[in-house]
Amino acid sequence: MSFETVRSPFALSDYILLSEHEEQTPESFYDGKPVLYYHATGAKAWIPKSQRGKLPFFPADLSSAPTAPENSALSGQSEECVEQQVDLFVHSRHLSIFSPAAQCGASIPYQQISIHAIKNLRSATSGQTYPSVYLQLELASGGASDDEFDTVELTLIPPQAQPQALAQAQAPPPPPPQPRPEDAPGEAQAAQAPQSTAAKLFEAISECSNLNPDPVQLGDEEEEDADADGAQIIFEGDRDREAIEGFTGVFAGARDGGLPPAFPGSGGWITAENVHEFFDEEGNWIGSEDDEDAVAGELGEGAGTVHARAEDEREVNGHGAGAEEGDAKRPRI
Repeated sequence: MSFETVRSPFALSDYILLSEHEEQTPESFYDGKPVLYYHATGAKAWIPKSQRGKLPFFPADLSSAPTAPENSALSGQSEECVEQQVDLFVHSRHLSIFSPAAQCGASIPYQQISIHAIKNLRSATSGQTYPSVYLQLELASGGASDDEFDTVELTLIPPQAQPQALAQAQAPPPPPPQPRPEDAPGEAQAAQAPQSTAAKLFEAISECSNLNPDPVQLGDEEEEDADADGAQIIFEGDRDREAIEGFTGVFAGARDGGLPPAFPGSGGWITAENVHEFFDEEGNWIGSEDDEDAVAGELGEGAGTVHARAEDEREVNGHGAGAEEGDAKRPRI
């Protein structure tokens, strides 16, 4: 699974807003338009200069440097970055990014986003911070070492203001106003501080990533077991059956779809055909006369004896006959 290069801009009509999706029951959970969790136009996208050409909207000859005011946070860094203006569409299927200047974009599967986090860009001169979202994209699955992984470090800086109509459509309904305690006005004002656009972008990517978990990766031995014709793994079995290499006491199951071998000493499986050999008409256990390993029909000596609770506690705690002072006591079970 890899990202897809897109040559035409994305449109809001291709998606259903999250607020509209939550107000109705969809006809199908598999078909229909993707659910749009976040959208922004005119966002800034940065990557290191050495990684140009790895994403379609960052051509190898791109020379546009990061712009103000966020670029003041890059002073003193050893590696330069390049910038593109992009439109962001965070929806339930992919993270879609399109650059009008490059006239291309990409739909990135969430499985290829190995790391995403909020990154505060701090100006070295003014000390002002600019929230952004840092992404590490895995473009290739890699090989025997970490050096063979092909990754891209992408920084997204959403605009501080969004169109009012879209912002109201994306935002959940505001909670009812809560009375503020008179003795702690500062805490109440901090709790009501507006959420940054970078935090909204981060939460949208997090929620959509949870909707698209990574596929289960099987090891070499597990893949061989899964590809075996009719082989099933059971823990215990008949000694005459074929053993599974690398496992102790594990044998291949029945290839005809029948029951696997019974546990040794269990007397075999009880089915509708042989239940009369184990139980009488009143449901009493009678055992089986044909199987040597079957449980006998008569219970041994002591079966059915009822012990009083006080007597059991004395035996467990070591206070019965023969117990000596100072003996270690077993914990009560």
